[in-house]
Amino acid sequence: MSGAITQLSDSRLSSLAAGRILDGFSDYMVSFRAINQRAPIRFAEMDWVGMQADAVERLDLYAGTVADVIRSIESLLGERSDDRTLWVAIKAVFSSLISDRQDWELAETFFNSITRKVFTTVGVDSAVEFVDTDFDSPPSPSREPVYVTFQKRESLNELVAGILEGASGGIEFADLDSNAREVASRIESRLSAAGGLPVVDRAEIVRTLFYRGQAAYIVGLLYSGSIQVPLVVALRNGDGGAAVDAVLLTENEVSILFSFTRSYFHVDLARPYDLVRFLRRLMPRKRVAELYISIGHNKHGKTELYRDLLRHLQSTDERFEHARGTRGLVMIVFTMPGYNDVFKVIRDRFPPPKRTTRRAVMAKYRMVFQHDRAGRLMDVQDFQHLKFNKSRFSDELLEELLDEAGSTVTLEGDHVIVKHVYVERRIVPLDLYVREAVPSAAANAVVDYGQAIKDLASTNIFPGDLLMKNFGVTRHGRVVFYDYDELSPLTEVKFRRIPEPRDDFDALSDQPFYAVGDRDVFPEEHSNFLGLGPRLRKLFEETHGDLFEVEPWLKIQNRIRAGEMIEVFPYSEEARLADAVGFRGW
Repeated sequence: MSGAITQLSDSRLSSLAAGRILDGFSDYMVSFRAINQRAPIRFAEMDWVGMQADAVERLDLYAGTVADVIRSIESLLGERSDDRTLWVAIKAVFSSLISDRQDWELAETFFNSITRKVFTTVGVDSAVEFVDTDFDSPPSPSREPVYVTFQKRESLNELVAGILEGASGGIEFADLDSNAREVASRIESRLSAAGGLPVVDRAEIVRTLFYRGQAAYIVGLLYSGSIQVPLVVALRNGDGGAAVDAVLLTENEVSILFSFTRSYFHVDLARPYDLVRFLRRLMPRKRVAELYISIGHNKHGKTELYRDLLRHLQSTDERFEHARGTRGLVMIVFTMPGYNDVFKVIRDRFPPPKRTTRRAVMAKYRMVFQHDRAGRLMDVQDFQHLKFNKSRFSDELLEELLDEAGSTVTLEGDHVIVKHVYVERRIVPLDLYVREAVPSAAANAVVDYGQAIKDLASTNIFPGDLLMKNFGVTRHGRVVFYDYDELSPLTEVKFRRIPEPRDDFDALSDQPFYAVGDRDVFPEEHSNFLGLGPRLRKLFEETHGDLFEVEPWLKIQNRIRAGEMIEVFPYSEEARLADAVGFRGW
């Protein structure tokens, strides 16, 4: 092959290489959409195991495709595989090839994934990657609107029935009329609370359903005079047909549904750019990056996150500093005062009592990436080979990074090179929140802390370390877990009761008088590590005292081992319809 390429001009080589990259991207998108298109079938057949398998398959699809394309390019270019001048031309050709695509922004990110692997790019290289998009505005017109408009009907009931029937993709309802009446009643109450009339002039509804877990969601906007209200209708399926389970009508409710603590939706639309812009009308405080991630385009979400970081660095002289909270034994965590994310670097060495390894920690983060996060686990994106000016780090932080994570963080001249880092949303550590919040907010957080532990258990996750410092509070007041180095499947944990002392010597011993295995957990010990004052401790014990007992943990384990998929719903019980039954897994 190397002899053949020497006879080809650079122009021809760049065209062939750009074409192969585009072919690989096209194959990826075909497979990605094919997985999404299974979701309606999974929902109709109530095949929740298949839905979960699809989610994992889709997550693994990108890396495999990138690897295949790189092998193809190396075969084509041979010794010129890392010829930077040639890659500048390849990028230019690729940019022209994607200008008529509906998913051009995803194609740019795919190209970046190729070149960063080929060159092991440190920092950014605008000559061979799309640091910013090549297109100031969409290069291609939208071929179909992202939403369908439902105009005002004679009654709100009739309009809602039309939305349910028209936007549900042919789903058979057990009782459409009854569902429509109750949804309409919820909408009327919401409009009245917003100071408007109980009349909807029109509704703009995304033309396909959003699927996740055991639910499908109708997503759109309602217009009533000058009032605009988000509308999300959660659908559940059963033997008698589908039914509306919940109605979400506020920005906060919808934002929690699309949270960075939840797994990604399966939604099949050809033009993600338009969908993300529409979703921002429902959730204007959500970043573009988070919305791309929420609909399964996490790689492009990473691109948008990095662009956000670059813009922040250009607009401020803030320096990286240690994040608030207790310093971790496994991770060094840092951020900037005005930035929304934190950066987590694995230490080279872990002091006692930690007995894990770097490889094991990375495996835990990979496990979380593939697991149903159920609103209680932070989404984490990993970045490689980042480059920052030394002046952007506080002296104390830089010293710790170089001393404690020298295999990952190095200093080259005036630049700090970070070989690998995890990035996640910045939230307030729970132990700090409880000390600083007003009493009512602190009480709510303590109650949700216990519920978070139960929700994690329902999805086969045991945090390992239940200390409050390993949990945090989002801007919506929800408690989530973010310290993954001791996390494990719940079904691998052995829950035990503390044996009775055999004699006074056992009773007075400051060391356990019984054997303790690596996977042994004694729930009654949890109460010793709450770190709560008397009032909040009493509240926790009253609402979640069963966490200190062995039987509830064993019961959840048995349900999971029996194959039950326990779902934790992404909305409050108040959002559900009156006849909805069942809620918590615990």
